[in-house]
Amino acid sequence: MDLHVICQFLGRIAWAQSGVMTLPLVMALVFAEDSWLAFLGTMGTCALAGWGFLRYGHVRTKKLTMREGIAITGLGWLLATFLGMLPYCLGGYLNYFDGLFESISGFTGTGATVIPDLEILPQSLLFWRSLTHWLGGLGIVVIFIALLPEAGQSTVYMYNAESTGPTRERVLPRLHDMTQVLFRMYMAFTATAFVIFFLCGMDFLGALNHALSTVSAGGFSTYNASAAHFESPAVEAWMTFFMILTGGNYGLYYQAWQKGAHVLWRNTEFKAYLLIIAVAAALIGINLMDGFDVSAATALRYSSFQSASIATTGFVSADYDRWPSFSKGILLLLMISGGCAGSTAAGLKVSRVVIMVRYIWQAAKAKLHPRQVVALNMNGHRIGDDTVVRVAQFCFLYLMFIALWALLLTFDGIGAFDAIGISVSTMGCIGPAFGITGATCTYAELSVFSKSILCLSMLLGRLEIFTLLVMLRKSFWKSKSSW
Repeated sequence: MDLHVICQFLGRIAWAQSGVMTLPLVMALVFAEDSWLAFLGTMGTCALAGWGFLRYGHVRTKKLTMREGIAITGLGWLLATFLGMLPYCLGGYLNYFDGLFESISGFTGTGATVIPDLEILPQSLLFWRSLTHWLGGLGIVVIFIALLPEAGQSTVYMYNAESTGPTRERVLPRLHDMTQVLFRMYMAFTATAFVIFFLCGMDFLGALNHALSTVSAGGFSTYNASAAHFESPAVEAWMTFFMILTGGNYGLYYQAWQKGAHVLWRNTEFKAYLLIIAVAAALIGINLMDGFDVSAATALRYSSFQSASIATTGFVSADYDRWPSFSKGILLLLMISGGCAGSTAAGLKVSRVVIMVRYIWQAAKAKLHPRQVVALNMNGHRIGDDTVVRVAQFCFLYLMFIALWALLLTFDGIGAFDAIGISVSTMGCIGPAFGITGATCTYAELSVFSKSILCLSMLLGRLEIFTLLVMLRKSFWKSKSSW
């Protein structure tokens, strides 16, 4: 473990964040908002932190070890979130702990907010909230590798520590080329969403903020009522489209662009992902028609939007807390399954769900036919036993952490169902849950104890548990180790 190398990369990340801070600073100056002082102070702090890390750090070799890659990713995320809280705190909008919560929620794409009234905040601060989504959506490290080719060789360990899903498929042989392709697609999706939202009637800043939040699968809105503020079927329809799009695998989209759309329909995970959302929307729609006596079109409008949103982003178009229990149960399951591997959405990932369902079905068949050998396949390829074991380990840990956070929240006096919903929502990086943190509520009223738990939950959910857990091992930080 070479701490000098780690500090070198952390310094670059801090300087990059200082550069990014110029965007909301310029916006604050243009709109003559008092928040410009907070952004200027944050820029200075980021630059000073970067200078400190770079002064201590240096790169003796271009090759990173696995431990250094994991440490850079984990510490880089912690550094970004701590620096990202400063605009909220220096401007006096939030205390330091709530500012940290808001920053972690932003970068992890959770969208859980502790701000009771968004509409009184400066436009520059609202833009910064959405920008944290966008930076964390594709991944701080992925963007870093894409824009800084001099980052060096073996940054694959940094990429693997941040990327999501049971496998680490690469659509291009060179990691830098692949991250550049992903970044261009991310930019293209964002720009397209911005233009369409603007044409649908949003103002310039509203379209920009919601494009950043939608494509990043974040969920921060500039309005207290979230997407329900617009009361526009066109806006909701296009947001639904982009939420479903961003929940898919970006690498798969690149392959489809290169080889044709048939690649999408041959992908097991993508088909399962679309099927899950379609079935959920249909079942919730039927339940709403039965429970509220609404038309099929109205039921489909709300059920499709909320199904796509809860699986990926966390926007709200209706108060689903008033929906029947059956519909809320489906939404809870969507929070757990999440989007596809390689997407900006979090959650357990549809690929893991598919693998575990097929493995359980295979185990059931083995009980009936002990001598029969049945291969577990996805996309025409056999899934190795080591991959199945890793998936099972991750699913077990994921569900155990959900249970642990829920138990601790009930200790803090939160009702059982609300605690489960909050735990599932933050681990899945969704944001709104049920009850006290439901569709029309915020996380502002929770205690410091509960918010502390949820900060850990959001980080574990975004970095898929193992990146942070492995850093807790004493042997990880030893200067000499076999790994």
